[in-house]
Amino acid sequence: MAETPETILYIGTHASDDPEKACLPFVLGNAALAMDVKAVVVLQTNGVYLAQKGFAAHMPPGGGFPPVAKLIADFQELGGEIRVCMPCIKDRNIAEADLLDGVTTTAAAALNVAAMEAKAVFVF
Repeated sequence: MAETPETILYIGTHASDDPEKACLPFVLGNAALAMDVKAVVVLQTNGVYLAQKGFAAHMPPGGGFPPVAKLIADFQELGGEIRVCMPCIKDRNIAEADLLDGVTTTAAAALNVAAMEAKAVFVF
């Protein structure tokens, strides 16, 4: 039987409303991936805008970090998983077709399961 990899779950709730907090799930997620730890970023509330094609390219960098568009691209390239809250994108009129490639949708029950299975959960 395959061993379950250690996973850290990062929940992001900010986008251009707080660029510094928007960067943190991806900064930490990239560090986890570099440590061979599975990293999953779940975007909720205003954080879902980060998963919309082209949105992050227009955000200013926050907190001395690289631009969030680069952090997201690096995260995906390293194998990080991005999930977005389905009710949150619907409320903001974001269609699934408008999401970055590789982004999946999720909802409350699945997020609760992911949190219970994760080694750690961080919320920004």
